[in-house]
Amino acid sequence: MSTPFPFTAVVGQDDLRLALLLNAVSPAVGGVLVRGEKGTAKSTAVRALSALMPGVDVVSGCRFSCDPAGPDPACPDGPHEPGAFETRPARMVELPVGASEDRLVGALDIERALAEGVKAFEPGLLADAHRGILYVDEVNLLHDHLVDLLLDAAAMGASYVEREGVSVRHAARFLLVGTMNPEEGELRPQLLDRFGLTVEVAASREPDQRVEVVRRRLAYDDDPSGFAARWADEESAVRARIVAARELLPSVRLGDPALRQIAATCAAFEVDGMRADIVMARTATALAAWAGRTEVLAEDVRQAALLALPHRRRRNPFDAPGLDEDKLDETLEEFGEQDGGGDDDPDPDGPGGGGQPPQDGPDGDSPAGDVPAQGEPSEDGRAPAAQGAGEQSPVRAAEPFRTKVLSVPGLGEGAAGRRSRARTEHGRTTGSRRPRGALTKLHLAATVQAAAPHQRARGRSGRGLVVRRDDLRQATREGREGNLVLFVVDASGSMAARQRMSAVKGAVLSLLLDAYQRRDKVGLVTFRGKDAEVALPPTSSVDAAAARLESLPTGGRTPLAAGLLRAHDVLRVERLRDAARRPLVVVVTDGRATGGLEPVALAERAARLFAADQVASVVVDCEAGPVRLGLAGRLAGELGGTAVTLDELRADAIAGLVRDVQGTSRRAA
Repeated sequence: MSTPFPFTAVVGQDDLRLALLLNAVSPAVGGVLVRGEKGTAKSTAVRALSALMPGVDVVSGCRFSCDPAGPDPACPDGPHEPGAFETRPARMVELPVGASEDRLVGALDIERALAEGVKAFEPGLLADAHRGILYVDEVNLLHDHLVDLLLDAAAMGASYVEREGVSVRHAARFLLVGTMNPEEGELRPQLLDRFGLTVEVAASREPDQRVEVVRRRLAYDDDPSGFAARWADEESAVRARIVAARELLPSVRLGDPALRQIAATCAAFEVDGMRADIVMARTATALAAWAGRTEVLAEDVRQAALLALPHRRRRNPFDAPGLDEDKLDETLEEFGEQDGGGDDDPDPDGPGGGGQPPQDGPDGDSPAGDVPAQGEPSEDGRAPAAQGAGEQSPVRAAEPFRTKVLSVPGLGEGAAGRRSRARTEHGRTTGSRRPRGALTKLHLAATVQAAAPHQRARGRSGRGLVVRRDDLRQATREGREGNLVLFVVDASGSMAARQRMSAVKGAVLSLLLDAYQRRDKVGLVTFRGKDAEVALPPTSSVDAAAARLESLPTGGRTPLAAGLLRAHDVLRVERLRDAARRPLVVVVTDGRATGGLEPVALAERAARLFAADQVASVVVDCEAGPVRLGLAGRLAGELGGTAVTLDELRADAIAGLVRDVQGTSRRAA
């Protein structure tokens, strides 16, 4: 087994280390979500935590880590006789992003269950993680059906495996730790709320701290065991402090003043539900125990808010995570004065010093310098300043609105999502087939039908059905898939009227929000001036797409053909990477084209490439004014798609659009 990097040797990242340690002191806090760019020691710190966790007593021979002081009465390995137990280190179990359902919850031998009535169960990762740590790297990329299983286990503290009336249940209480890079997509709100705390991490911009990071990493790579030995005393000290804090935790008093501050803070930031209040209370109590105190102080409540609330106040994926600290301080001061809670000017170096973990490096990153804001338009609506020849500064998007689904016709086999019909592992049963590899979803009726004619030849004598491997049938199911929604946005001078471009951006923003909710990948191609560019390659991060859209300047000529050709090239490359994910192209333009010879004809020729590949498409017609040329409609015809106006993109008006997209695509096929 490889030697993990010592937890106390991690440079900086005070909030990350504190959040992990608080969960080690009080697992009831509910886990940690670590958000940050790649290469910021997220995984290193999480893996190092397991070495600091106190050992656990388990019933000898129990595969489900039952506590000998209170074994699970429904344990599949039970009932357990009192007596024999063993102490082992707390486990840290890693859940791979591409894991199967059976690997997560366990596998039930359906063949033995049908033929013998035996619950032959092989435990999964949830059983392994019971009373330990379940770590999910890149948790934002986890498939939806695995997310649903995690949500159920986290909510109930148990895992259920149900297969055709045969069920197995076992306890599954674990510390959930996830790491993610926000650039690769956001988490579903339901799973986001299950994490007790969240931490944003970033690489230091201080040269001295970066030097120390490299120095320690190189020393560890050269001699892992020797490096760990040099940090053994620090590791032992933190481990002992965790044990002492756990013992002190039941004695910590959370008084009414602190409770009122917690409730007032959650109300002030308009977080949903009551989980935030409970998590803040548990975190503040753990902070006091970690600091060696038996009384929760105002600074504990403040620190708890900074860790427990930022991910709960987001209303959509375009909201930046974080907390207004001035507002937080005002709320705490108001309710602290009202109830007499908290201390005046607490000594930051005294016993109530915020409970930061040991830190022997520099104090952390200096804040990045402020970026000057873009100039706002003048009262007459003109752009504040030109940024190039014929170019206007970016305009703000109008408020997004709710849309209904744009779906790709046919039956796909792409990644699970919520947009288009697809053959999936989850959904309604539509038929059966022979299993390819391990059986995952049994079609009971088809299996019985296949086995029934052979019962006499197989010598059936009892009540059980004699089932062979060849009789088993896999259920085929139909659900929904996520698609690649590729936006091709006209940013030329013909679109540069500020009011119109604001409306266009608002419409695209609305469709981006819909793509986030339906678990799509998105991409953004823009065209203006002399050429087109890929503003954002296909990604799961819709907030990155929204940021690129917000900063999009306008002006210049309209190279429509170049934009379509660039989009076609993006789809070609993406098809090689992910052939199962079907695309939906959304072209946002007024249909005008300039530059070169016969620009409109060139654009129509480029559009026919999409029709030849049977790519589903929609043209959002942005043409305005009393005289309309209808060029967007002609473009939609060449694409084999449909054209809609900006007004038709709104909620109820879009219902007919889905039928139009599907009908047009069928005619093209």
